[in-house]
Amino acid sequence: MLRAREMAQTARSARSSSRAPTKARTTVAKAKPATKGKATVLRNVKSSASTAKPAAEQRAARAQPAPPPALPKSESTPPPAPQRPSQVIQAKGYVPLVNIPPLPPPPKNLKLNVGDKVVHPSHGLGEISAIEHREIGGAKGEFFIIRILDNGMRVMVPRTSAQAAGLRPVMSSKEADKVLETMKAREVAVDLQPWSRRFRAYTEMIKSGSPHEVAKVLRDMYRLKFDKELSFGERRLLDQAKSLLLKELAAAKGVTEAALQARVDDMFRN
Repeated sequence: MLRAREMAQTARSARSSSRAPTKARTTVAKAKPATKGKATVLRNVKSSASTAKPAAEQRAARAQPAPPPALPKSESTPPPAPQRPSQVIQAKGYVPLVNIPPLPPPPKNLKLNVGDKVVHPSHGLGEISAIEHREIGGAKGEFFIIRILDNGMRVMVPRTSAQAAGLRPVMSSKEADKVLETMKAREVAVDLQPWSRRFRAYTEMIKSGSPHEVAKVLRDMYRLKFDKELSFGERRLLDQAKSLLLKELAAAKGVTEAALQARVDDMFRN
């Protein structure tokens, strides 16, 4: 009996030892698909990355504008459009709005000394405070130093170009009477529309240097002043005309500026 049990136990141990390799082989066999699955995942990632890259390149290519079609060899490239010239080049010259008669020429040999009163066309009545020799721009010459009586400004005018600059002596008493008669006239010097054109015409008259033209501007602005409240541009024209004319008229008539101002006010009130 004992021998039979030993033989049975030996047979069972032999069967168990023969089954162990089969389980190991089964485990190895089962592990292989896992490795195969990882490789499959890697291949899938690589394939998706390789397919994504061309798609991105295609989107970038679609975003870029298409190049213009090439011209045939027989056709030539058209020349560039000519540039439009500026307004300064096109302008033929300034056309004045008012017909201003030319001024009488000043004396050729203008003899002025320190203390003499002169009239500058752009600044009005002034007095020669000094005559100096100076060098400007490499050129030496004699200059009149003029103090403008209206605002105290100092103006320097070369003696050789005093006539070209419009420098002239104070008008005579008879000439002053003619200017006052111009101020009494009932006509209107400028009747243009709109206001910008009238302002431009009045400015031309003031810059002309003619006392008769300045008197017309003063006359029109004074009449407007007694009819309505002047605008900013109208007040500016009135002040410019007064500063250029009234002091010279007072000096020509030998009266004070206040007395001449009162005379002008009475002229337009009546």
